[in-house]
Amino acid sequence: MGFSLVVLIALDVWLINKRARYAEEDARLREGMSSLQRQQADAILSNEQNKLRMMIELARRQAQLDKQLHLAVPIDSGVMYLEQEGALLREMPVQVGPERRVGTPPDTVYMAAPRGTRTVERILDGADAWEVPAWVYADRGLAAPAARTLKGALGPAAIVLVGGTVIYSMPSVGPLNDSAYVLPGGVRARAADVQAISANLKAGMTVYFY
Repeated sequence: MGFSLVVLIALDVWLINKRARYAEEDARLREGMSSLQRQQADAILSNEQNKLRMMIELARRQAQLDKQLHLAVPIDSGVMYLEQEGALLREMPVQVGPERRVGTPPDTVYMAAPRGTRTVERILDGADAWEVPAWVYADRGLAAPAARTLKGALGPAAIVLVGGTVIYSMPSVGPLNDSAYVLPGGVRARAADVQAISANLKAGMTVYFY
């Protein structure tokens, strides 16, 4: 309990420092803006936040009403559901990758947690290959090999969604073979869970993220 308390205090201090730095940076940027520019920036930010909240709520409602077999992932809950017609068929613990900017400047991209609806593109097993993006190696501090297509790179079972988002399991090969690392913008589930539902999954099936 004492150790846990120390960890929680350290986490609080870190969050306070991050918040202070963010506030300082925000103030510095706003000092260089005119009054009109500040108003426009506030309006854009508010609009984007409202659109995101609306998209998340819409995905949640669609998942509740969808009569077809589908997957639902409440991002902040650490679970994934297999559902149909409002019935919960299977509940599975998952880990959602952190949001951060990846890649090597100037070729960088911000990887955010998936939100809204996606569709299944293909189902992989351990014998199927997946091309590991070069930025994954850079994010791990590794040199990207010339051949980045690896069998089992997404573990014994994985779901590739249209647009590139992956729901994968712990692999034994490749840069994702690390229990402490979860692919940014991706979702890691237990291999047993993905394998158990794979027979019920098919291309075109909807996955809701909210």
